[in-house]
Amino acid sequence: MRQGPFAGRYPAVAVMVTFALIPYLALSAAIEPLVPTITAQLGMTPQMMSLASGLANAAYAAGTVLAVQLAQHLPQRRMLLAYAVVLVVGAVVTAGAVNGVMFTFGLIFLGLATSMLLIAAAPSLTIGFPKKRLPQTAMIMNMCVFGAVAIGPFIGGVQSAAGQWRPLFWIIAGIAVLALAMAVLTFEDAPPADPTAPRDLRAIGLAAAGCVLAFAGAARLTTHGLFDVEVALPMFVGLALIVTLITYQFRARRPLLTVRAVLTSSIPVAGVGLALFAAAASVAATSLTAAALMDELSAFRVGLLYLPELGGAIVMAVVFGVVISRRAMHYLPLVGMVLLAAGIVVFQLALPANQPLVLLGAALTGLALGATVAPALFVTGFSLQSNSLQRVFAIIELLRAVAAFLVAPILANIVVAASADRLDGTRHALWIGFGLAIAGAVFGIAVYALSGARPQKPDLDRFLEGDAAAWHSPPLLARLRGTAAPAPTRSEPVDRGLPAPAPIAEADLDRATPGPICFAYDGSDLARSAIVAAPGLVGPGRDAVVVCVWQPADVGFTPPPGEYFDPNNAHEVARMAERVAADGAHLAEQAGFRARSVAIEAAPTWQGIVSAAQAEKARLIVLGPHPRGGLLAALQGSVSATVAAHTAIPVLFVPPAAASDDPGRGEHTAETGKFAETGPSAQVSGLNAAAGVGEKAGHGRG
Repeated sequence: MRQGPFAGRYPAVAVMVTFALIPYLALSAAIEPLVPTITAQLGMTPQMMSLASGLANAAYAAGTVLAVQLAQHLPQRRMLLAYAVVLVVGAVVTAGAVNGVMFTFGLIFLGLATSMLLIAAAPSLTIGFPKKRLPQTAMIMNMCVFGAVAIGPFIGGVQSAAGQWRPLFWIIAGIAVLALAMAVLTFEDAPPADPTAPRDLRAIGLAAAGCVLAFAGAARLTTHGLFDVEVALPMFVGLALIVTLITYQFRARRPLLTVRAVLTSSIPVAGVGLALFAAAASVAATSLTAAALMDELSAFRVGLLYLPELGGAIVMAVVFGVVISRRAMHYLPLVGMVLLAAGIVVFQLALPANQPLVLLGAALTGLALGATVAPALFVTGFSLQSNSLQRVFAIIELLRAVAAFLVAPILANIVVAASADRLDGTRHALWIGFGLAIAGAVFGIAVYALSGARPQKPDLDRFLEGDAAAWHSPPLLARLRGTAAPAPTRSEPVDRGLPAPAPIAEADLDRATPGPICFAYDGSDLARSAIVAAPGLVGPGRDAVVVCVWQPADVGFTPPPGEYFDPNNAHEVARMAERVAADGAHLAEQAGFRARSVAIEAAPTWQGIVSAAQAEKARLIVLGPHPRGGLLAALQGSVSATVAAHTAIPVLFVPPAAASDDPGRGEHTAETGKFAETGPSAQVSGLNAAAGVGEKAGHGRG
């Protein structure tokens, strides 16, 4: 297909994403005041209308999983065009509906297309442009999701006051057409993400069946009790299927969703948990309070009173754009949960119709929504490599939709069941929302504290280039399990080329800390080269420990040729890392060392190397760095310099020339991929003296 004239232009792509996400998200918040008008004109009952909204929300939730699967096997930008077409069809069918069935199918198409557009377009807007655009992207994403939701009550109130509903839906259809036009104008063909990925129909089926059953059951709460069979059976079976989906993806050899990477790392767990608590608690502060206020005020007046929510969302979107590159980003979701709890308390005081307090509560809620879910989503995404962002968005949006869209009807049912007085029941539901907000804040703090996680400034260059996560996230509950390693206090420095240090005398090495020589080994030719060259640099016959650092998903090492394993299965990665370390130890024994092997799970890699060397009381760390400069050094050569910056142990850098360029030391055999010793010692390539490295380490560790 031909490239669009605005392809690769950030403003045009940002407009396309905005137009794609706003229609359904704004409509979902605007439709409540229009229900009486729509049902009267289309001959629908309130139960039918509730079911239509429930099925649309189910399509939105399940569409995230389907979009990830299609992205693996089909051209991604062409699929984005297809999703935009579905969005237009859904908007036109809904606006032109002549009966309830037509209206329901239109809403389902709108929900499905919106979630698929979110998965297809939002990650590319985030990581497809330079770092300077990321603050703008953060603000756009925040406004698309929560700005649209915040303005919904006002739009719905205005349309309700006019006694019409189709004009709003035709405006939505017009925005959808603009989204399709911008998708065409910004088109830039992109290949499938991974054509070798399995076609996981089981995951798609579990997501679809679970969401449809759960939301359809919850939709019947308008006319039934929570524990009636018509409600409880489909709702709890649906929830069980969603839990089964998460468990299945956690244990799958090649999962569609990166569930294991998200749920075994501390910062992603905190981010996902905060997002879910915020989504559930915000329901009480918005929809239920608005419904109670409409008993005393007109829908138009309630919409006006909720306008400060939009203002708060705008303010917090700007704040998010400012802090996204700073350590303060970690604190923003926590601040949001506190603001949400405060907003719910103000709404408590505002009922039945204290309008100044409603304005204040709406402003606090808008600030809270802008500070919680979108920042938590990016906090989670930054904890993994950028190529996982699409799958991270899918996991969070699936779970967030379940939390938000299921909690709303359940709390509404509690309002009715708790008391014959609607106002009294709403107050009960508000206290539940307050408890959820406080629980979310406590949950986030507890996960950080029990895992040894620390707020860190994100390394956005490294993240956007796809080299690694933006910061170190310790394993979940690592401190309780005694496996927590100290988080880095600053971003890894970029290794832009190593200076040629002076050789070290053997007497100097013997005066260093007694212990073995520590080889950092990842199975690469560079690491092999370092081991082969080491005897000529430090002398043979010494004790040595060969360390292989690994992580699930990102792996961190090169397996032996012809060996395959599931990178998302921690047991398989650990077993292969032990194999790689053992191969390195065997190579070191051939080179003349008394060697043993160690495989250690750690992220980032430099931290595992330093921790292992300190635990072994090593006298020297030997590395085979990438001798590159410029961009390649930024992407691949940072580990070696960072190791030197964070330890007082001397560090020896051995580029491949030390082994391969010296005809007397070693030859690399292409057929076997092994180095064979052939003669006298190679020359010393590089060493950081203990004093110099120690001084550097003192600054690095603070």
